Amino acid sequence: MKITIVGSGYVGLVTGACLAEVGNQVLCLDVDQSKIDILNGGGIPIHEPGLLEMVRRNRAAGRIAFTTDTAQAVAWGEVQFIAVGTPPDEDGSADLKYVTAAARNIGRHMDGFKIVVDKSTVPVGTADKVRAAISEELARRGSKIDFTVVSNPEFLKEGVAIEDFMRPDRIVIGATDDSHGQRACQVMRTLYAPFQRNHERMLFMDVRSAELTKYAANAMLATRISFMNELANLAERLGADIELVRRGIGSDPRIGYDFLYPGAGYGGSCFPKDVQALARTSETAGVPSRILEAVEAANEEQKRVLARKVTGFYGADLSGRTFALWGLSFKPNTDDMREAPSRVLIRSLLMAGASIQAHDPVAMDEARRVIGLDLQDRPELIAQLRYCEQAEDALQGADALIIITEWKTFRSPDFVLVKERLKDGLIIDGRNLYDPTVVAGAGLRYAPIGRPGNP
Repeated sequence: MKITIVGSGYVGLVTGACLAEVGNQVLCLDVDQSKIDILNGGGIPIHEPGLLEMVRRNRAAGRIAFTTDTAQAVAWGEVQFIAVGTPPDEDGSADLKYVTAAARNIGRHMDGFKIVVDKSTVPVGTADKVRAAISEELARRGSKIDFTVVSNPEFLKEGVAIEDFMRPDRIVIGATDDSHGQRACQVMRTLYAPFQRNHERMLFMDVRSAELTKYAANAMLATRISFMNELANLAERLGADIELVRRGIGSDPRIGYDFLYPGAGYGGSCFPKDVQALARTSETAGVPSRILEAVEAANEEQKRVLARKVTGFYGADLSGRTFALWGLSFKPNTDDMREAPSRVLIRSLLMAGASIQAHDPVAMDEARRVIGLDLQDRPELIAQLRYCEQAEDALQGADALIIITEWKTFRSPDFVLVKERLKDGLIIDGRNLYDPTVVAGAGLRYAPIGRPGNP
């Protein structure tokens, strides 16, 4: 099947590569010439395990190609996936300017029936706006070409996106109940058949329900994280162990263990903006969501918990102090720095006069760019931040080690070396990676989240 992907960012590139992997002919469109140049040069503009190899393999086989030519891309596929960004607007709602621009381009160039698929995370009612934008362009041309708009939200987790796409737990399709919608459902069933050979994973529903499903899923997961973070803070105050509490409640099959790990707050491209967008949608609809507002507020507060731990040990003035920081990306197996808790921590420590020696396995280039932007108002602080190629190098001469991203490479460190290189022998663990008794046995002080340590 010939498929067009509008947008070659995270969602678009993963979607295009995985569809090509099962034999489809995929053309990926992007307006960013530099991004297309990277892709045509054999690289990829993001870090996602396995994606580079998959793109190269399918590009060599002629199953995926990349272009900035909108007319060519629209002419290519009967199915047109819109996978462009939906960044938060000033009020927190999703900014749909890229989605509607993509829709207008489709309407401007289409010359036959198209199935337009909203793959981007979009608020309820977006399909209506996409439909209207295409119809306006067709009317401007004096054309009466038929088309239909389908909602097919993505449920990809950064770091395991290929696995999620190739072995999905569900495939949500929202379509109209007319003949065009029925035709679209059949095409989508054929398209996704290779990904559900073991059992039926497709859920067909109306368009608005499909649009809401994506936001509801991310908001539910974010709620679990914020709830556990608040419980961890309470456990710490009461002298309880949040890890034991997690096991106790996770063993209830109605609750389960997923997304019950406390930490330094969630980040990334999905949870923060999706919680905000759903909250704004609720407010606009006259049904304000106090829960979502609390989830958002709790997460912003949690991003400051590590800075408070640092000042609890060393006082508000951190001049002359140096801290090793392990992890920069918002989660492991990605270089994504969007809404990363590390950004809040770094600014807080630098503003208090501290120096930072930071290491991340893959995100340091992106961190340099993003944190440079964060510190545009205080450029002199950049000199207090040094990036280290090796995790052990960040320890040298530091007062304490702060862990903020749970990369696997951090899980079994040489505690003897850590103790030798840290001045104060203190680990502040924002992801509860270690057994407190093991750390104490190595002669180190330990301050985890919501657990008894030995500070």
